[in-house]
Amino acid sequence: MILESVFEGIKLGLLLSMMIGPVFFALLTTSLDHGFRQAAILALGVFFSDLVYVLLSYLGVHLLSQIPSAERYLGLVGGLFLLGFGINFIVKKVPLPDPDKVVPLPKKRKAFLQGFGINGINPFVLLFWLSIASMVSIKSAWMYSDRVLFYGSLLGTIFGIDLLKAFLAGRLRRFLSPKGKKVIQVFAGLLICYFGIKMLWTTLFPIG
Repeated sequence: MILESVFEGIKLGLLLSMMIGPVFFALLTTSLDHGFRQAAILALGVFFSDLVYVLLSYLGVHLLSQIPSAERYLGLVGGLFLLGFGINFIVKKVPLPDPDKVVPLPKKRKAFLQGFGINGINPFVLLFWLSIASMVSIKSAWMYSDRVLFYGSLLGTIFGIDLLKAFLAGRLRRFLSPKGKKVIQVFAGLLICYFGIKMLWTTLFPIG
């Protein structure tokens, strides 16, 4: 189960890292305008914001799962949320970066708070982590250590990819054509839909 939880975390982390949104552009523009170190601090702020949401969503879902029959409803709601997120990513328009917009970041603390805030004020981030927590809650075979490894590998993968994005910001810029971004977005949306359908199937037709 240990290898399974780590693999699931890395796989989902890679998927989440493909999403193109405010954090993606904040990392690229910060790296281009202020350097990799400043962008890394911003990525650290995003990481801690995700960590807070993970703790809140996991504890909330864990408490709900103690109620009889609640686990089934959590699986259904979480699966529908993931399916909705996937469809939204497939059909929504790709946001375009503003190359003329330069955000001054004179202090490292402001870069951290910017990353924490950009990610934290997005309500869809909390809803997404609630969906992930629901998905974890229906994995009855996973022990506490498996869940810790899953979230650790998931958050670690996202943070690592964010650092890589910041480091390669200059080279990634030429790949940010609307068509290229749309292809990545649709691919990520399809994979999210897959996770949602798989979660719904596991909930409706549990093995054993």
